[in-house]
Amino acid sequence: MVWNSKVVTGVLAGLIAVAPMSHADSVPELAGQLFGQVQDSSGIAQMGATVSLYNRYDQLVRQSLTNGTGKFIFDGLTPDTYSIRVVLASFLPAVRRNIAVAPGSENLLKINLANVLSTVELVPASASQGTLMTDDWKWVLRSSQATRPVLRLMPAPSSSKPQSTLANFSDITGVLRVSGGDGDPYSGTASQDLGTAFGLATLVNGYARVRLSGNIGYMANSGLPSGGFRATYSRDNDYGFGPQLALTAHQVYFPGLGPAGDSSQTGDQTGPVMRTATFSFIDKLEVIDGLRLEYGGHIESVAFEQRVTYISPFARATYDLGNKGAVKLAFSSGTPPAELIVQSLQAPEGQVNDQAALNQDLAALSILPRISHRNGQMELQRNETWEAGYEIVRGSRKYSFGAYVEDVKDPAYLVSGPVAMLPAANLLPDYGSQNFVLNVGGFWRSGYLAAVTQSLGDRLDVTGAVGQAGALVGAPDTNGQVRMEQRPWVSARASTTVAETGTHIVASYGWTDFRSLMPVHVSLTDTTMQEQGLNVMVRQPLPRLNCLRGRIEATVEVRNALGQGYLPIAGGPGGRTMLTNSPRTLRGGLNFLF
Repeated sequence: MVWNSKVVTGVLAGLIAVAPMSHADSVPELAGQLFGQVQDSSGIAQMGATVSLYNRYDQLVRQSLTNGTGKFIFDGLTPDTYSIRVVLASFLPAVRRNIAVAPGSENLLKINLANVLSTVELVPASASQGTLMTDDWKWVLRSSQATRPVLRLMPAPSSSKPQSTLANFSDITGVLRVSGGDGDPYSGTASQDLGTAFGLATLVNGYARVRLSGNIGYMANSGLPSGGFRATYSRDNDYGFGPQLALTAHQVYFPGLGPAGDSSQTGDQTGPVMRTATFSFIDKLEVIDGLRLEYGGHIESVAFEQRVTYISPFARATYDLGNKGAVKLAFSSGTPPAELIVQSLQAPEGQVNDQAALNQDLAALSILPRISHRNGQMELQRNETWEAGYEIVRGSRKYSFGAYVEDVKDPAYLVSGPVAMLPAANLLPDYGSQNFVLNVGGFWRSGYLAAVTQSLGDRLDVTGAVGQAGALVGAPDTNGQVRMEQRPWVSARASTTVAETGTHIVASYGWTDFRSLMPVHVSLTDTTMQEQGLNVMVRQPLPRLNCLRGRIEATVEVRNALGQGYLPIAGGPGGRTMLTNSPRTLRGGLNFLF
């Protein structure tokens, strides 16, 4: 019995020692509080703003809505480091990181929302202020029906779109291309690749997408450095897309010209330089159910011997008829609407959205302005195009039809061979070869097309197209102008992916009267291209290296392999002079995707 009394006495002593500790853990003073008020730049309280609270691992902890006086409160917080984000329509989100909540602390935030720069200010406690938690703040939850239930722990909303984090930069995607071969600046179906191209896309503060791309290298005929850079900014909105702004700059050397712009001084390797700066934007608008409008434009300034600046608007309207197809109307004026053209490009299989957007940026960056000489003065090629199209899908088959009219001013085409018989005032040395560029004055033409695309399984697509359009025929007159006549054309295209190796192959052949030159029309309403001659593109994924993130692809592209579509315009002792807009080219390289 003595031993049992000692045991009982020890147990009672332990319970007495533990009791105060347990009571201390339940004291509410150990929890911290975070509260504040949301106002705009003029000091007006904003009701209904969404306030999100994140822990140190950027995980959503709580959400709240501001009441009628713009106030919110998070109480009962475990002492830790938190981050806060405030979102309200028509304002930029406000973000504040590393807010330390101490035991029993009361932290007051003053949040100012603005269209350009929103701020979150942490107001320090002071002895003169007394307690920060006034009666007014304590009754915030009871005075507003909108905020009474929102302090509960809310599960993350179920959505296929990933939850945005508070990291400054997230979802980083990139591409690097190293290539070599012939350039193709004037074809219209392929773009100029200077040698090394790169692109980087990231998500800033969870809502703004920023992409930076570049294309640098050396001109094959001179070794002079040239390059271009493009920066793109876009924001998502309630429709899943938003306005896109882009700034593009190029610098390309012309080695065959002397200081005075004399084309005969082909030995001068320094030559003048062409510099361009372009600001462009594109946006989309849902006018009514089924009717979408894409519109935009760009302001382009080109400096070469002199400076010219053009404003080029464009627009495309698409009316969805449901199972009856879709009707499209498009218009562009000035230089080619690169933003509208590249959005019609389909992303290669296996690429994510950001990689597809980077490919579109690189394609837009590679479209250089077409400049030429007209009576000894620099001119920029400009097109005014009106186009209508219709497409309908029936099972695995797609039918498309289109018609267009275009007015082309100062078109520039490549000339190979002797040029002594051509007007020297209309000639300009080409920056990518030893040939010249001829200004053929201008022309107006119309055309139409019909195409059928058939999917044969999951890995093979075949397209056939026929049409008629204006083509250049005959030799140029004394002013360098060439006659225009209607000519038919036919093209076939096949695209397949080999399942075992992942090899992607695209082959096409375009036929027309080879005694004429068919200017390439890049459709604004359809993905069907009017291509010239035999073209083959192969993209081969390579084995992934464990030391590298992402994947590697090898590419080979041959354009106009049979050398068709050359218009003879003169002949003599020095040989035949040929005019073309689709020279034979061969190019290959490596793509690094991460």
